[in-house]
Order: sequence, then C-alpha cells, then structure tokens
Amino acid sequence: MPERRPSAREILALVADHDTFDELPHPDRQSRPDGPISWPGYDTSRARAAARTGEEESVVCGTASVGGTRAVLIAFEFGFLGGSLGERTGDRLEAAYVHARAHRLPVVPLVATGGSRMQEGMLALTQLQRVARQSALTREAGLPQIAVLRDPTTGGGWATLGAGADVILALPGAQVGFAGSRVRPPDADPAAYTAEAQVAAGSADALVRPGELRETLALWLRLLTASAESAPPPAALGRTDLPATGWAAVQRARSPERPRAQAYLAAYFTERVEIGGDRCGGRDPEGMLCGFGTHEGRTVAYAAQTGAATRPAGYRTATRLIRLADRLGIPVLTLVDTPGAANDAEAERQGAGASIAELFTAVATARTPVTTLVIGEGGSGGALALAAPGNTWATPDSYFSVIAPEPAAAILKRPPEEAEATANQLRIRPQDLAELGVIRTGKQ
Repeated sequence: MPERRPSAREILALVADHDTFDELPHPDRQSRPDGPISWPGYDTSRARAAARTGEEESVVCGTASVGGTRAVLIAFEFGFLGGSLGERTGDRLEAAYVHARAHRLPVVPLVATGGSRMQEGMLALTQLQRVARQSALTREAGLPQIAVLRDPTTGGGWATLGAGADVILALPGAQVGFAGSRVRPPDADPAAYTAEAQVAAGSADALVRPGELRETLALWLRLLTASAESAPPPAALGRTDLPATGWAAVQRARSPERPRAQAYLAAYFTERVEIGGDRCGGRDPEGMLCGFGTHEGRTVAYAAQTGAATRPAGYRTATRLIRLADRLGIPVLTLVDTPGAANDAEAERQGAGASIAELFTAVATARTPVTTLVIGEGGSGGALALAAPGNTWATPDSYFSVIAPEPAAAILKRPPEEAEATANQLRIRPQDLAELGVIRTGKQ
C-alpha cells in the first residue's frame, strides 16, 4: 500500500519551529457558480476537497521561524484537488510573495502539485504567469527563494515555484517532472521523472530526508543573508618557499601531495552547503565545487576548481553561483585549479565556449566583491574565467599561464622535450605573476 502523503499542515509542522507559524490572511475572491468557466460539479468537488482536508484551497501560506530565521512558507495541500493551481491559489501565492517583499523575508515553497486546475481552463494556466512575476519581483528585491520538492511536483508548479527557485531541495522518492504521470508517453522511463533524476541532471541541488529538512532549511536560510565585505583569501596550505623555475612551479602544481580545493574549503569554512548543477541538464562534481559557507561568522559564496579539466556544466554552475551571490549581496571566493577547460568533442557539443563566456561576464559585472586564490594549475582561459580582475592571489605551489607548457610548445612548433624550457620562458611562477601585476601580494 503506498505511503500516505503528508498534508500541508504536517509538512509545515515538520519545517517550522514549534508554535511559530502564523497564517497569512486569505484574499477573498467571489466567483460565479462552478467557477470562472462554469464547470459542472466544480463547486461540489471543492466542497468535498475542503471537507476531506480541512483546507479551503490547495495552498496554505504564512510566516514562521525555521531554525530561528523568519521566512514565508508556502505549503501545498495535495489532497485538495491534487494541489492544483486555480485563481484562488494564485491569489494566495501572490499575497504571500507581496508580504515577503514588504517584510524582507525569504520564501520557502513546499511544493506538492499536479499542475494547473482543469476545471478553470486557461484562467488556471495563466496563474503561472502571476507566480512567475511574483518570483521575479522577489528575486529583484534580493530575497532568496528555497524550494522543497515533495511528491509529486509536476506541471506548472515545477516549472515556476520549483525550478524557478534559487536553491532546490527534494525529498527522496518524490515524483518530479514537467509531465505528470497521466500525460507522459506510455513507454517513458519512470526513473527520469524522479527527484533523484533531477538532482543527477543538475535540475535540483540535493536530496534531503524529511527528518533533516528543518535543519537543512535553517542552514540555507542562515547562509543566504547579505554580507557586503570582501572575503579574505585563504592561507596557503602547501609549501611556503617559491619555485626556482617555471617548470618547478608546474611540477609543484601537479604534485598529488599538493592541497586541493576540498582541503582549502574545509580549512576556510566552519560550515557549508553545496549547490549542484547548472539548471541546463548538467553537473560537473569532478571539476567544480560551488556553494555557500560561514567564514569568521559571515556568509561567503565559493566556486572552486578541483584540479581536473573543467566541463561546461561546471562553468555554468559557477556562473549561477556568482549571479545568485551578487543578487543577495554575498561576497564570493573562487579557487583556481585546472589544467584548462575540457576540450573533448562532447565539451564542444555542450557549449564550452559559451559557458566560459558567461562566467567571464558574471565575474566582470559582479557588484559583490570577488576574491580569487590560485591554489594549483592556472591553465589558460579556462582558469582565468574564474579569476577576479585586480583581486587575485596565488599560493607558492601554483602557476598561471596563457596555456599549459606542453600545448604552448606545440603551438610554437617546438618538440615535446622543450616544454620545460617553454615553461621557464612564460614567466608563470607566483613571483613572476606578482611582478607582472597579474596577482596581488602582501596584505589586503
């Protein structure tokens, strides 16, 4: 027998701190009998849904504290006509977003919906435009939106409140997809319409078990708060002496003993959470780590290369991170460490050039402070795209080059054995970069 879905009130009790939920007033809409398009029996269906659930509509909206942070919570009641969106649903959602902006509160949609309400026709579908506008206005106001995908999250609810949020968390096993179970092709793979599949495809950030939901949301809400001061660069964790030659700098940066991004993030942050995916169907967990953390009591966003060739999805995820931090007024720390952008045929098909261009633009136009530390290899434009102009630092076991020495020798039509000499000519050591004005030295 399938597990019973939690009601809107039950999910609110799971998320909100005890006895802190205050329901918002409901807009009073008067409509003709059987709704705006006079659907036979619609009033009876709504009355049955109200009797069954104890709710008057498919959403319950209010304010509550989550781990001590006040937020607007929007909980869908799937038992009320499948959590579908109609005109009255739109009224409540709009009022909730307006309240959030008026009181400078983040918004947390707890989504469980089958989509637009058939009994209201096109007027139901146009509620998605209302929701999209309210979400956009809230985004422009610099307020975060963190969605929780429950079972099911389909149709327009997924395409607006869910996928349109800044951070997307999902309950394990939830059905998530634009196409609901009754409108998919008969031969469609059901595994593609799951929370797990959306996380794997980069369309959602993480799976969260119900018992961990309040704690996880509390951490996200605490972290997504403005902090305009720039982030100091992390202290170097590896060697402190400078390399004697360019080739020695390359060897150090490529050494398996040299500290990588995970070590720097662990030393820099007391707590952190990751965002995952580019929202375009891609992830690059092997090449780029992105998220938010606490450093010396304040929030800092981070985008960190891991030493591998960065793939297009990694660049797009970093762009997403920087743009979100910029909107929220959170400083950004980037860690550069890559031999270069992935250059295989699949990377080209995935838009390598366009993804790097977008990251260059995000860094160049960011109003929030961006600080960069080169911790290993700085290979060409694939590394430079993540570097802050005028605020880039480097560790003694790193290098930064117009391109890695081996391809540089090949471009210059030199034999492979001249890669070492080429590295020495390129002036890629940290001390060379400081002399050239490419990186900063001393105290901030």
